[in-house]
Amino acid sequence: MSGKIRGRPDFLLLFVTILLVGFGLIMIFSASSPMAMTKHDSPWHYVMKQGVFALIGLFVMLIFMSIPYTYWKKAAPILLLISFCALILVLFAGTNINGARRWFVLSGFNLQPSEFTKLTVIVYMSALVSRKGDQIRDFKRGLLPILLVIGILLLLVLKQPDFGTVLILFFIAATILIIGGVDLRHIFLLSLALIPIFVYLAVSQSYRLQRISSFMNPLDNPQSSGYQLIQSLYALGHGGVTGTGLGQSVQKLFYLPEAHTDFIFAVIGEEFGFVGTLLLIISFFLLIWRGFIAAIRSNEPFGVMLGIGIVMMIFIQFLLNIGAVTGSLPITGVPLPFISYGGSSLILCLASTGILLSISRDNYHRRQEAYRNSTK
Repeated sequence: MSGKIRGRPDFLLLFVTILLVGFGLIMIFSASSPMAMTKHDSPWHYVMKQGVFALIGLFVMLIFMSIPYTYWKKAAPILLLISFCALILVLFAGTNINGARRWFVLSGFNLQPSEFTKLTVIVYMSALVSRKGDQIRDFKRGLLPILLVIGILLLLVLKQPDFGTVLILFFIAATILIIGGVDLRHIFLLSLALIPIFVYLAVSQSYRLQRISSFMNPLDNPQSSGYQLIQSLYALGHGGVTGTGLGQSVQKLFYLPEAHTDFIFAVIGEEFGFVGTLLLIISFFLLIWRGFIAAIRSNEPFGVMLGIGIVMMIFIQFLLNIGAVTGSLPITGVPLPFISYGGSSLILCLASTGILLSISRDNYHRRQEAYRNSTK
């Protein structure tokens, strides 16, 4: 971008983002207050912690919005090194929660390195693929080095284990490669080779196999593997068209596990009904649409791939979460972007949106310059 002047950001994208974060805080308070009162003697415990992360995330978003997005092309190797170190360190020094070693616990706050690895993969692949240009169509010199790096990252994430993040990283990588002009035959053959691996991973662990069986028929084990999905469907059904009203959910009263995290959409459906969930889905698609517009209007391949990679990350997480809550997809433990309780996810989403806003600022400045030049 020429000069130091930055254009204005996409205010609709900015507004929808802040709206989602604000609504998420309201719903976290509603969904978590019974459990917070029981465990911590305060209904505000979880929403206050999420509020701290929201402030940090919004601050990071504003900073990233002010940084020219081309900066991330130079920072890609540093981000990759940090992610490698963090993913290795968490396997040895991380805290084990529910059988998974994914988090660093610092002063009562959980930080999940695999969340930030999503943005690292987007930045690294966008930088490398845009730099390779047409060479990306050559498997040995173009595609293979990228696959080796991404493969190591996926193995480290899988070791935690975090199968949901592995799926998200796979779809992000495939999207950027396709946009970057990779030979589609390579993607097709690679996908065929990975299908048996994904199937094995899905059935090799008993808890994953239980999630698949409960997805197929939750009533087979209504008190064990199918319990969470059944309670989620009860919540959505109880909400009806207009919902029971804010704070009036029944399922959050210790019936629905993870009511304020992975299954917060079920509480939203119960309290706001079909109308409320439809408005939330429309808000997400509005955010995704504005992000996509910002990406495709970029005048650099790096900007296009970076923006679409971020949009795909948000969309895949949105799809996997709502699919799991409604019984349309197996449960993967993926949070609802901007809404679910979880500081790492919220900061990642806001930081990524900051980059989208930076791309939109560059687009606006470039259009204004073109207009001024045309009127001279």
